Amino acid sequence: MLTAARHASRSSIRDPERTRGRILSAAIREFAAKGFAGARVARIARRARVNKRMLYHYFGDKDGLFREILGLKLGERMAWASAAPADPSEGLAYWFEIACRDTDWVRLMQWEALEAGSGELSRQAEREQASRWALDQVRARQAAGTLADDLDPAQTLLSMVALTMFPVAFPQITRLVTGLTPADPRFQAQCTEFLRRFARRLEPYAHRVPHAEADRETTVNA
Repeated sequence: MLTAARHASRSSIRDPERTRGRILSAAIREFAAKGFAGARVARIARRARVNKRMLYHYFGDKDGLFREILGLKLGERMAWASAAPADPSEGLAYWFEIACRDTDWVRLMQWEALEAGSGELSRQAEREQASRWALDQVRARQAAGTLADDLDPAQTLLSMVALTMFPVAFPQITRLVTGLTPADPRFQAQCTEFLRRFARRLEPYAHRVPHAEADRETTVNA
């Protein structure tokens, strides 16, 4: 009878893509929980049900595994960015929903801030390219007249990221201020409505008027 370890090893040989997937899934949880410095390859391998040698075979070392994780997450986020609503009043709510769903990314960014600070980042060139693309989207909306053009594009983008990620990144402050946790459906509903209204204040005045009338009508009917 095969032991569990031998069975997992043979399964890894037969289905390498599934094995890679298990390793990546385990690694995302480990890096999100412990950061790069605190993450342990042995724990990742154990959680993925492979031996460390198999993990090194696929990813080289811990740094290679972390780079792979970042590449995977960046790909996901670029796909979400491409599918983001064109209407700025819905964009903030959209990204807040993603932050609530993708807490592993929020935690990875927190750990990176602690460990790397302002130093060189893993996959920095790719991430700078993604940031330039996001800035171009802000500028395009300003040019189209759906976002106020007197706002600095970089500061606008940074503020949007902060508004949508901060409550999830700092749950203790969210709870102190609102009395609710970011995972509470009541907080999520309140924050989503706030972000929709806040985003409308970023639009040129001509675009705000219809929204303001709709908001008043909603308030009266409520």
